[in-house]
Amino acid sequence: MSEIDALIAEQAAAQARTMRRAIACAVAAALAGSILLGLSGWFLAGAGLAGLAGAAAAFNYLIPSAFIRLSAIVRTAGRYGERLLSHKAAFFALAEVRTGLIGRLAALDPRQARPLTSGEAVARLTADIDAVEARLVQAPARPAALAAIAIALILAAWASPLALAPLALVFLALPWATARIARRFVDRPAADAQRLHGQLKAELAELLSGGPELAIYGLADTATAQLRATAERMDQARRAAARGSAFAAGLLALCGPLLAALIFAAAPGNAPAAAAAALAVLVAVEAMAGPLRFRLEEARTRTGLARLEALSAEPEPRRRHLPPGAQPIEIDGLRLEPGQTLALTGPSGSGKTRILETLAGLRTDAPEPLAVNGEDPRQLQFESLSAQFALARQDPALIAGSVEDNLRLARPGLSEAQLWAALETACLSADVRALPHGLSTFLGDSGARLSGGQRKRLALARALLAGRPWLLLDEPSEGLDAATEAELARRLTAWLAETGAGAVIATHRPAMRGVAGLEMKGFHPFTPAGA
Repeated sequence: MSEIDALIAEQAAAQARTMRRAIACAVAAALAGSILLGLSGWFLAGAGLAGLAGAAAAFNYLIPSAFIRLSAIVRTAGRYGERLLSHKAAFFALAEVRTGLIGRLAALDPRQARPLTSGEAVARLTADIDAVEARLVQAPARPAALAAIAIALILAAWASPLALAPLALVFLALPWATARIARRFVDRPAADAQRLHGQLKAELAELLSGGPELAIYGLADTATAQLRATAERMDQARRAAARGSAFAAGLLALCGPLLAALIFAAAPGNAPAAAAAALAVLVAVEAMAGPLRFRLEEARTRTGLARLEALSAEPEPRRRHLPPGAQPIEIDGLRLEPGQTLALTGPSGSGKTRILETLAGLRTDAPEPLAVNGEDPRQLQFESLSAQFALARQDPALIAGSVEDNLRLARPGLSEAQLWAALETACLSADVRALPHGLSTFLGDSGARLSGGQRKRLALARALLAGRPWLLLDEPSEGLDAATEAELARRLTAWLAETGAGAVIATHRPAMRGVAGLEMKGFHPFTPAGA
């Protein structure tokens, strides 16, 4: 069983009680529906024969009428209960599947996780999980169909034993025939439609995220045309799958009247029983539509599961843990003890960002040899590296929440005073106080309400709040005016001295170079900062 299958099974088991109640309601609705139509057919045929017999015939219509009304009520209540409970179980289970899958993805080592665009990840966590919904919602359909078939066979045997064998044979052959139709006409286009649906969502998300740039450079029509082409291919696949499904549905619709005619032909002298059996057969055929429809949609579900499974990383290699506490680091042979600071000032493209992100455990392609406590960081557990380093990236990732939401990602239990202190050190407290709701101001997707320099300083404040032994800062003052940069350098220097944290700062700016006690130029033997 795959990881995704296990996760779905685990959450479905948690909803087992609700699903059992849904199955009970579905079986009750199927039995009541068979009794309703069967008894109605017997009642109408019997009443008609009694009418033809005249006054000499005695026919009690009160008791059958009461049972017909009771069956109608039970059928309606059972169908409502089945829909309500099965969807409740499915929605609760899928909500937990989503959160569980997001949690597992968030916990993956970034060096192992499969790279996805944000749009593709969103598409898989929405459309592909929705495709699994049918597996849960349709769970009560099979027991209900079996109950309806059982009633139909019992009434057919009562009407005419001769009709029992061909009737049972048709009921057995219908799932086989539907599976053959699905394999030949439905599975491939349904899988293509599901894949293209995810692709369309991913392309749309990426188009929306890059909307301003596309409009500025006059590429909106080109991007829209690409989106329209994907949508057209998806529609073609859906139409092909719909044609195959319609063929299967037509076969099922044809079977009902033919089987009813078979019963009437086999029981010419027992019209009331034949009418009851024929109508019960129609109910059974209708009840079989649920499981057979699920078989027709199985390719969509399988494709969704396969795409979800592809989100998981490859098996993580065995990596070592670091001992607790602050550890020394080495960059190209330069050893830094906890509390020391270093400025990386190599030219653009020389690998400063790759060094920082390799130390932080986000990548493995640093251009220079690195070590943490004498160990190559590529061979260390991500949890050990994240316990050592707090990274403020050059292009920081902010969530679509408030200022406070973004700051509290650093670690749990932070007080409001600590948030303001970090914002003060990052020279952002005045900007946040000027926002309409202060810390509670919603920033939009990726901090859209903030400027580039404000986003960098918010990420810096978050890194300060993490309380790690080492700060990794990638161009922290880029985009700031000279006065703000100088003040940020002063406050950051004071914070490092007060906390005893170490820092590695990738920068081109003289003010930030002054924060560090050591400097590495072009990744050659170091020189004192400012030399």
